[in-house]
Amino acid sequence: MSSTKEKITALIITYNEIGYIEKCVQSIDFADEIIVVDSFSTDGTYEYLCNHPKIKVIQNPFENFTAQKAFTLKQATNDWVLFLDADEVVTKKLQKEIVETINGQSEHVAYWFYRKFMFQNKPLHFSGWQTDKNYRLFRKSKTKFSDKKIVHETLDVEGTSGILKEQLVHYCYKNYEDYKSKMLNYGKLKAKEAFYKEKKFNYFLLFLKPTWKFFNHYILRLGILDGKKGVIICYLNALGDFERFKELKQLEKKNELAYFLIMP
Repeated sequence: MSSTKEKITALIITYNEIGYIEKCVQSIDFADEIIVVDSFSTDGTYEYLCNHPKIKVIQNPFENFTAQKAFTLKQATNDWVLFLDADEVVTKKLQKEIVETINGQSEHVAYWFYRKFMFQNKPLHFSGWQTDKNYRLFRKSKTKFSDKKIVHETLDVEGTSGILKEQLVHYCYKNYEDYKSKMLNYGKLKAKEAFYKEKKFNYFLLFLKPTWKFFNHYILRLGILDGKKGVIICYLNALGDFERFKELKQLEKKNELAYFLIMP
């Protein structure tokens, strides 16, 4: 793989990912350049990265996911970029497909990856994750992160997109408390998105949206077939929606109070 014609930069953002970042880095050792932007980790992640001979590590304060990824993208030397989360692993078959794709005179400038969700070390087959896909491989010169989202960030792509056949392995669920914290944090960030877009809170949606999320993922998206794992994932995903509307209400209250205080 070292004889590839096109060079590729692998990019990762991290915060306290020790125990997972090692697998991720090992799976992208075929990249010509590996750059990791760390948000001042406290669990040894930064020290591990600094001691790795092939990694360039930069520390940058975390504002939101879009801002952090946009900053990271600017650091890449090569046009082809493989942008991963620290809990994602590229299989050998996917490595081969990536290399063949960027050297195959592709008409596309960006590629979606389907992801296999891992519940700790066991695959989750349903629960809404069976169609999960994200942009992970793209040309830096033809893409940018959309400023319309601050979580579950998306790319603005100048050109056509393709989908790779091999799946990216996603070790998203470490344990209950970690995943719960992640979903609550996502909910708060989504609330900020909604607040900036001047969307209004209402109690009907506070209960309807989380209920629908659980029903959709557990029943319609077959989470029931994932057993206990499905119950946990579908509940915590619904909890994230509940947190989003609860946080939106708090943001509106703070805004109203600030307006009241500056009134003459």
